Amino acid sequence: MSSERIIPIVNLSQSSPATPPAEETPTGLLLDSRGRAMHDLRISVTDRCNFRCVYCMPKSVFGKDYPFLGRKELLSFEEIERVARSFVQHGVRKIRITGGEPLLRRGVEDLVAMLANIQDVELTLTTNGVLLTRMAARLKAAGLDRVTVSLDALDDAVFKAMNDVDFPVSDVLAGIDAAAAAGLAPLKINMVVKRGLNDHGILAMARHFRGSGHILRFIEFMDVGASNGWKMDAVVPSREIVELIGTEFPLEPIDPNYEGEVAARWRYLDGAGEIGVISSVTQAFCSSCSRIRLSTEGRLYTCLFAQHGHDLRALLRGGANDAQLAGFIGNLWRGRSDRYSEIRTAETAALRKIEMSYIGG
Repeated sequence: MSSERIIPIVNLSQSSPATPPAEETPTGLLLDSRGRAMHDLRISVTDRCNFRCVYCMPKSVFGKDYPFLGRKELLSFEEIERVARSFVQHGVRKIRITGGEPLLRRGVEDLVAMLANIQDVELTLTTNGVLLTRMAARLKAAGLDRVTVSLDALDDAVFKAMNDVDFPVSDVLAGIDAAAAAGLAPLKINMVVKRGLNDHGILAMARHFRGSGHILRFIEFMDVGASNGWKMDAVVPSREIVELIGTEFPLEPIDPNYEGEVAARWRYLDGAGEIGVISSVTQAFCSSCSRIRLSTEGRLYTCLFAQHGHDLRALLRGGANDAQLAGFIGNLWRGRSDRYSEIRTAETAALRKIEMSYIGG
C-alpha cells in the first residue's frame, strides 16, 4: 500500500451534508450544526509527560529543551471546576481528566475531589499507569469513578521502544493491579496499534486481558498533531484486528453503551469479557461525535484534529460572569461543524494540527 493512499470516505470538495439547524432540544440538550449533542468533556491538566511515545511525544520534538507551559499559564483547579460546571449545564455527563500525563500535575487528587462534587457526571482519568501504584487509592478516595490505562505492548522490549524512556511494562501492569485493588474497575486498557512496531502483539494482549474484567481497546494509529510521522501504511484497520482475535477467540458485536461512544464493542462468545476498537481512520464516527476538549491553558477544541482553539482562559480571567461563560460555550457548540475523519485526504493529513499531548486523546 502506498503511504499516500487514504481510505476514501468523503472528498474535500464535496459540500457538507444537510443537517438540522443547531438548537436547544425541548429537554434543553444543546445541539451543534450537525445535530450532535454534547456529552463528553476532556480536560487536559498538564502538557508534560514522563513518556516519549513515538506516536504522541517523540523525543525529536519534545526534547529536554522543549518549552512546556509555565504554571501561571495553566488553568487553576478552581477555573477548571467552574468551566466543568458550566459544561454540565449544557448536557455533559462524562468528564475525563487527561494530559500529557495527568498524574504529573501536583495535587491532581484535589481536582478530582472538586469535580466529584458535581452531580450526575461520570468522572474518569486516562494515564500511562506508572504512577498508579502510589496514587490509585488516593484517586478513588477523592471520588474518581474509573481509570483508563494506555498500554501498547506486553513485550518489554517493544514497550520500551514505544515509550522511548526505558519504563518497563511491569510498572504499568503493577499500576493496573493497584487501580483494580483500589476499586477503580473495570479499567479500560488502550493499545495504539502501529503496523511494523507492535501489531504482532495484538493476540498477546487479548490473551492477557481475557477474563480479567478489564476492557481492552485497540486504537488505529491516527494523524493527530504534526510530530508523529503518520502514514496510512502504518495503520492497522480495526476490521483486521477483530478478524485476527476472532480466529482464536470467537467474537460477536454488541450495542454501544451510549449514543456517540467512539469504541465499537465486541464480546467473546464464551463470556470471557469484551474488547473495543476505535476506528477514526477507516470508519469515521464524526456524525455521532459528542466530545469537546479543554486544553491545559484553557483553549477549547471541538475536534481532536483541530488546527485552532478558542480562548476560554481570557474570558475566565477577564471577569466574565457565569452567564457569559455559558453563552460562550453554547455559541461555540452551536456553530460546531467538524467532520475531519470523514474528509481525511493526504492533504488534510499533512496539515499542522494541535498535538495530542496538548489536548489529550
